[in-house]
Amino acid sequence: MTMARPRREPTGMGLRARPSGFGTRLRSILGGGAPATDATWDEVEEALIGADVGAEATLELVDAARDRFRDDGGRTGDDVRRALATEIRDRLVRVGSGGFVLGDPPSVILFVGVNGTGKTTTIAKLAHRLVSEGRSVALAAADTFRAAAVEQLRIWGEQVGVPVIAQRPGADPGAVAFDAVAAAESRNLDAVLVDTAGRLQNKQQLMDELAKIRRVIERRMPGQPRHVLLVLDATTGQNGILQAEAFSREVGVTGIVLTKLDGSAKGGVALAASDRLGVPIVFAGVGEEIDALAPFDPDAFVEWLFAG
Repeated sequence: MTMARPRREPTGMGLRARPSGFGTRLRSILGGGAPATDATWDEVEEALIGADVGAEATLELVDAARDRFRDDGGRTGDDVRRALATEIRDRLVRVGSGGFVLGDPPSVILFVGVNGTGKTTTIAKLAHRLVSEGRSVALAAADTFRAAAVEQLRIWGEQVGVPVIAQRPGADPGAVAFDAVAAAESRNLDAVLVDTAGRLQNKQQLMDELAKIRRVIERRMPGQPRHVLLVLDATTGQNGILQAEAFSREVGVTGIVLTKLDGSAKGGVALAASDRLGVPIVFAGVGEEIDALAPFDPDAFVEWLFAG
């Protein structure tokens, strides 16, 4: 694995403008100064659902935006766009964003999410970010069901310059988490980032294992984990919402890291997941580079979502 060269983080959360997407669809619906009608709002609903916001969240969002539109004396498509953008931003702000604080050391950060979301790479990116801030960090390879996951985390640890706590493939994930927390205490580290499995033989087995890891951490260090971060692939659509709900029920998700937002993601899953769980999006993965993990910014996200 070759470490990507760090780059300067762009403004606007680093999100790249898209040639097409929700913003383009909205522009074609709303036009310029054309009067807004009930049919206009119906098309806006379809565009939101097509952007993976989901039916329930879309109806709530459109109702609130319509009320805002009327209260502001809106008449045109441009007024609709402003009302909708403001409502989306305000919903994201209400659940919080960018509020990632480590707290008293050592802080335990538990990462959950299905395989393929970019979980292990996200752990490396956050470790790099914390090290760049002068923090001392260790990684815990608690995804022991895939030998490749343990090896991948070891490689990242070497390249970021942080220790990796690991056991043999197939070892008890709870034991790895326990060892990592103990090591963080003994070495006076600021944080330990715990990787976990994203798939076992069945979903309930996976959830039981994750709940067990959390209990082990809590018993070793009451009040931890400080954060339980769900790594969510922005391209998964409504399936991502089902994942989010399942993980939140079992391990108490406290924040979302949205990955692959720089590619073909429609983007609406960000709003849908945060709104459904009532937890903030704390980071967004906006590229493959090691420093392409940015604190989530509602204003920048809405600007990106409506661009096109």
